[in-house]
Amino acid sequence: MKEHTQIPKDALFIIDTLEQHGHEAYVVGGCVRDMIMGREPNDWDITTSAKPEEVKAAFKRTYDTGIQHGTVTVIVDKEHYEVTTYRIEGEYKDSRRPEHVSFVTDITLDLSRRDFTMNAIAYHPVRGFVDPYNGKKHIEQSLIKSVRDAKERFTEDALRILRAVRFSAQLGFKIDDNTIEGIKACKHLLKNISKERIRDEFLKICMSDRPEAIHTLYELGLLEYILPEFIPTYTTAQNHPHHVYDVAHHTIEAMRHTPKDEVLRLSMLLHDIGKAKVRSTDKKGIDHFYGHPEVSAEIAKKVLKDLRLDNQTIKEVTLLVSYHDYHLRQKITKVYIKEILKVTGEVLFDQLLLVNEADARAQSLDKLPMKLEQIAYVRKLKEEIVVNHECYNLKMLAINGGDLIKEGIAPGKAVGEALEKALKYVIKYPEKNIKEVLVEYIKE
Repeated sequence: MKEHTQIPKDALFIIDTLEQHGHEAYVVGGCVRDMIMGREPNDWDITTSAKPEEVKAAFKRTYDTGIQHGTVTVIVDKEHYEVTTYRIEGEYKDSRRPEHVSFVTDITLDLSRRDFTMNAIAYHPVRGFVDPYNGKKHIEQSLIKSVRDAKERFTEDALRILRAVRFSAQLGFKIDDNTIEGIKACKHLLKNISKERIRDEFLKICMSDRPEAIHTLYELGLLEYILPEFIPTYTTAQNHPHHVYDVAHHTIEAMRHTPKDEVLRLSMLLHDIGKAKVRSTDKKGIDHFYGHPEVSAEIAKKVLKDLRLDNQTIKEVTLLVSYHDYHLRQKITKVYIKEILKVTGEVLFDQLLLVNEADARAQSLDKLPMKLEQIAYVRKLKEEIVVNHECYNLKMLAINGGDLIKEGIAPGKAVGEALEKALKYVIKYPEKNIKEVLVEYIKE
């Protein structure tokens, strides 16, 4: 095996230094899993028989990371490596963290407390693998399996339930049947987990190559603890010539066609979430969803706040959801595009086009060429607006409030109203964005 050739020389230096001081040391966990799979590890964790104070004594530059749980960060050159003492854990009372840990000298005891077998493998560049739970075999089988008893592992930290689905989404692995049973038995414990921790795992699922893992969350009854508002989309049919899926499956299909950008993926996740509330069926049996963008935007805002997303993300996603059907509402003109640009700005408008495209690709394929042609036309008009510097917001106007005050307009509300009037004028007549012309227009 030549996996150890991937291990950074700094990590090898830490292992060698600890062993020169009479201790054992291994790389462990996710980095070993990734190494076996031929993936590039994000970071390299090291586990050792050395106590935290012994780790600190062996290196010049360290700082305490989670000293009570045995973790010290060692700095080699500019790189930071977490070094954790072998440990077993005491009782978990909050479904999150142990009341206390006990340091041990046996690596297999340390591996026994880890979540899944694929993450319970240690590796030493000379001694090779320590794999007491057949993690290598399960990696070869593309299988996510709990270490020892699944219910015990999920009772210790209920977030591991979402981590199982997240790993499935990221790696394309199947979750073992016994592990599935443990998830079903312990899912209620997710109510003890903070929104922030739930959000972080859920976002990783959304940003993965397989956002369809959200269906797994639904099937296992986990959406109730993450995004209950999405559950009705699974029973919201779309009997309409433009659609081939129910709302839920259309949504996930649209996410699959969206770049791995957090704002875009969340926008697609939430763009039709309001359809369940507004669905109506006409005499021909065709479903309609009048006003669903506005209803979806309202729900999206609440959902994102509940998940503790930042205000900028909430603002951008809500705008994209609000406008995702704009191209269906009326004949597309430069004036109409500029009115949207006024609200979204150029960058978000470009993202809106990506939303439109993903939405179209998750609908009836026989109508796709026509829709892509329409989106291309919108993009062309938008580029012409930008290249020609056509005005679509107050900053681009050839006049400002100071100019109007000099012309005798009283400061305050009247100035704002005059500027809005001027903007509306030049959006329609871009060639009129000249200071003297606008002054005369306002005077009239």
